[in-house]
Amino acid sequence: MTTPAQTESTEAKAPSSVVLTDVAAQKVKALIEQEGRDDLRLRVAVQPGGCSGLRYQLFFDERSLDGDVVTDFDGVEVVVDRMSAPYLAGATIDFADRIDAQGFTIDNPNAGNSCACGDSFS
Repeated sequence: MTTPAQTESTEAKAPSSVVLTDVAAQKVKALIEQEGRDDLRLRVAVQPGGCSGLRYQLFFDERSLDGDVVTDFDGVEVVVDRMSAPYLAGATIDFADRIDAQGFTIDNPNAGNSCACGDSFS
């Protein structure tokens, strides 16, 4: 007979919330400083819409909602509402500043399909 302690999985657990890269955290921090406020956090949400069914939203927010998942990345708080959290678990937010791409990008392992513009997924 085995006890629960003996059957622990040795597999790495998937992240339970979004991951913000260092580059993205620095960009968010700079944008918040430009706003001149210290009460803003980056809110990441999933809303119905877009050409694939669901659409990402990233915006600054000072609100705290019941059930929010808050993660701190080097002083930058990222907030995900409880309805969006399952869709965004393990997603990585990065910032690109290249000639061929500029802006925040989301690499989401939960997205089965995405549109060409990268703003929506299913």
